[in-house]
Amino acid sequence: MGTILLCRHGETTWNRERRVQGWAPTSLTERGRGQAAALATFLDAEYAVDRIVASDLERAAETARAVSRPTGAGATFDARWRERDFGRMQGLTYDELFGTYPEYTLSEIGYAAAETVPESGESLLDMWKRVEAAFVDLRTGLDPDETVAVIAHGGPLYAVTGAIKGLDVVAAVLDQDQGNCAVNEIRVGRDGDGALVRENVTSFLPEATTQENY
Repeated sequence: MGTILLCRHGETTWNRERRVQGWAPTSLTERGRGQAAALATFLDAEYAVDRIVASDLERAAETARAVSRPTGAGATFDARWRERDFGRMQGLTYDELFGTYPEYTLSEIGYAAAETVPESGESLLDMWKRVEAAFVDLRTGLDPDETVAVIAHGGPLYAVTGAIKGLDVVAAVLDQDQGNCAVNEIRVGRDGDGALVRENVTSFLPEATTQENY
């Protein structure tokens, strides 16, 4: 039975400022680097990580490099694990986004908001589909007893954990939490099915964190 450890990146300045990051090349804050170091220590102590797959966006890549050091696992980068591309909405605060553009508000508009495409960006459904393809490839290519750490973003984590739990795209975002550097353990059987056995684990972090969905 293989194991996939789905993890979120450490805190960035835009997390702290409640800004929509999308594909912005934001790097970790000092606190975020501390979280990444704590994640690395936790994964090294709890699991035998064989390899790392990460989003190629800087905040995820920086977190992946931190995990690679103590575990000795090499990292490869896959753009399919990127956060949702918010195009020209990138950099807005959440209040600006949802106050000015209510069509993106899942809690008010529901499924139609998941279909909305920002200028030069992608819809939530588009992101969900590319992450699903990345996860299927990873799951089906997993060697027996192999452990892979995936370092990604809130959106992709909601997509994968939501799909495993049978949630639709709206519930997957609104009804789940994923803190910075949260760990989700997925066990993959020989039939290729994935079971979520640990979810949003952040107890190893120096302090509790609460972040938004984007």
